[in-house]
Amino acid sequence: MVQAGSSIKNESYITYLDEFLKHNYTLLTHCVEIIAALTGLLCYKKYEDTNIKYFIWFLVYVVIIELIGSYPNMVRKYDVLNRVEVYLQDSYFEKNYWFYTLFWSIGSALFYSYYYQKILNIKTHIRAVRILTSIFIVSSIIYLFLNPQDFFNRSIPFIKIFGAIIILLCAIFYFYEILKSDRLLLFYKSINFFISAIIFIWWLVTTPVLFYQVYHSTADWNFVFLRWQIFL
Repeated sequence: MVQAGSSIKNESYITYLDEFLKHNYTLLTHCVEIIAALTGLLCYKKYEDTNIKYFIWFLVYVVIIELIGSYPNMVRKYDVLNRVEVYLQDSYFEKNYWFYTLFWSIGSALFYSYYYQKILNIKTHIRAVRILTSIFIVSSIIYLFLNPQDFFNRSIPFIKIFGAIIILLCAIFYFYEILKSDRLLLFYKSINFFISAIIFIWWLVTTPVLFYQVYHSTADWNFVFLRWQIFL
């Protein structure tokens, strides 16, 4: 009886959590991103003469991208935007896949490539990142040229995974350089270490989810909730 009661409570909690995420996931995500950006701006003066300032700019960029990228939900939610919704209906821009492909999948990879070229010290590492980024840009352009429908109608795993590889490689190079230098003794005092550790874990955990992106729809709410929990 105790186990049965406990099971019922757990199921009720899961149901409540799922419902909460269904109605508040986007708001939660935006709040976390805004808090991160505001924290960076409050600390900006301390880092304005260092490469950390580029990362702070990136945090602000993420907030802007997320707010603009949510335009499909906004035009459906607010009556004042009804004309925009009608205009977008059945057009290439009705969905926001194109926007996130350009400004997140490609944009974030290019930012981290640029950022790590600023903080890496070994020339062969910088050259490797530069070459891989060039290949990424060219291959992404070719893919989008050959598959224009994918650009507007779905997330593109090829671009996302390639971008994640670049970011993970940048973090690995950074960790390698720390291990090979005296900076290892004071690694915990470096913000770049924490940035690298967090993005390494983030991309390592979230990238495999892309292989199951086909299930991300209202036809499979279990996967949607799992994905949301992982990303949060």
